[in-house]
Amino acid sequence: MGTASTNSAKPAMRDSLIAAAFQLFLERGYEQTTVDDIVTLAGVGRRSFFRYFPSKEDVVFPDHEQSLADMTAFLAASADTDDPLVRVCDATRLVMRMYAENPTFSVQRYRLTREVTGLRTYELSVVWRYEKTLGDYLRTRYADRRDGTLRANVVAAAVVAAHNHTLRHWLRSGGEGDPLAEVDRALEFVRDTWSRERGESGGAGRGEQAEDVVVVITKRSTPMWRVVREVESSLGES
Repeated sequence: MGTASTNSAKPAMRDSLIAAAFQLFLERGYEQTTVDDIVTLAGVGRRSFFRYFPSKEDVVFPDHEQSLADMTAFLAASADTDDPLVRVCDATRLVMRMYAENPTFSVQRYRLTREVTGLRTYELSVVWRYEKTLGDYLRTRYADRRDGTLRANVVAAAVVAAHNHTLRHWLRSGGEGDPLAEVDRALEFVRDTWSRERGESGGAGRGEQAEDVVVVITKRSTPMWRVVREVESSLGES
């Protein structure tokens, strides 16, 4: 019973710190708000704040560490038979779900990061970590391909770009609409683009089907009309 009570108290205190922080950020501004201001409003000590958040920036992005952990675990649980492209798209959907669970908070954070350069830089570092997690998984799955590393990096970047395109559009709208449905459409575009198997080299390298090549061995003196007939005959038999 005691353990359950302690565990339930921790999220409540964490949520109180987040709520206090954003109330002050909106009233005073991010730069003008200190950790002392936050803990005073929340009614807790400084030690309690740093138990949950290593820095003031982290209270602005309280869910990303868990989201990254969930994504990593989801990819690690992938079976060898899973399509790696589908898997990374599904993993990215987990991140959008995190944003969609609290539209008001997500929109407030978006507006705050647009105003504070330091937060924007922090956010970009978080995006890079998501992309790296996807890339690491894809490099493992594409290890037997000659273009494995390149493909993994480009696909990971494309998936993240599709997600972020949808996310920014949703946040700019004030959190209106269904972001999960929108991100599904964006990720479908990525899947349609990259699911076409490209050849390792040669003319099929851009998703085009390899064309037949016919080699005709003949004397230099053979009339051209006879050479053409030989080619046509060979193609007709194939």
